[in-house]
Amino acid sequence: MSNNNEVAGLYSVIEESSRLAGITCARDKVWPILTAYGDALAQAVVAFRVATGERNAKDFDCRFTMLPKSMDPYAVALSNGLTVKTDHPVGSLLEELHREFPVESSGIDFGVVGGFKKTWSFFPTDALQSLSDLVRLESLPAAVAGNLDFFTRYGLADKVSLVGIDYPSRSVNLYFGAAPEENFRAEGITSILRDAGLPAPSDRLIRLGTRAFGIYATLTWDSPKVERITIAAMTPDPTTLPVRIEPKIEHYVKNAPYSTDDRQFVYAITSSPKGEYHKLQSYYKWQSRVENVLLVSDDVRPHAAK
Repeated sequence: MSNNNEVAGLYSVIEESSRLAGITCARDKVWPILTAYGDALAQAVVAFRVATGERNAKDFDCRFTMLPKSMDPYAVALSNGLTVKTDHPVGSLLEELHREFPVESSGIDFGVVGGFKKTWSFFPTDALQSLSDLVRLESLPAAVAGNLDFFTRYGLADKVSLVGIDYPSRSVNLYFGAAPEENFRAEGITSILRDAGLPAPSDRLIRLGTRAFGIYATLTWDSPKVERITIAAMTPDPTTLPVRIEPKIEHYVKNAPYSTDDRQFVYAITSSPKGEYHKLQSYYKWQSRVENVLLVSDDVRPHAAK
């Protein structure tokens, strides 16, 4: 990806995709990110995200995953001036995580307006990690340990498959792979949100649970609570999901660019104190191994969708 023509080609796709979402791409934010991660991007899985809700209205996110496990994506961002060094624990968490735990691959998120935002650290699918071990990390939010009983109650505490670190928002995403099926049923979703102190689920969230593969939680350093819970489903056609697709997302689905034979999407609904919002991740460069990395069960894999 160090070749300028390749960078220019990917930049053009990002610019086109953000335009579909009604967002103007800032070249001075995006181009340095593409060049900083260099050749690693040639083998990366590339996805774009469009979302509803006030907090998502002014940016369009891009996601590169399956970056080499030898890469420290936060160190790359720092050394290339994509983010500012901080004394906050958010700045030391990834180094601690990669030093103490097996990390199979990494990823980054950035906005076409806001620039560098997140890192992702994927654990091996045969070595999911336990929160009781993760809470030993000095830089991890205390809220994780504070909610250990909550995650244990729902059979999630020993199934951490992925950790996301959001630097501007100073938050952490904990993804739980191969979560118990009951967590995606109406009673399970309702109970989880109630125990987390979040609003009762909408009918759309309950229906999405019937096709969902993933559940993840967002926590911060500033609150003892679980800030958000998200339920996600993978599909080659979001319009076949048992939920009404938001117009903004439907427009993007119909026009989203892709460079591989298969079209794949992850559709998610997030429950937050301010209500629910919807997110669509559209894969521009898809690889079938993503299903395995995300631990998508055969029952809800895209090829099984009716």
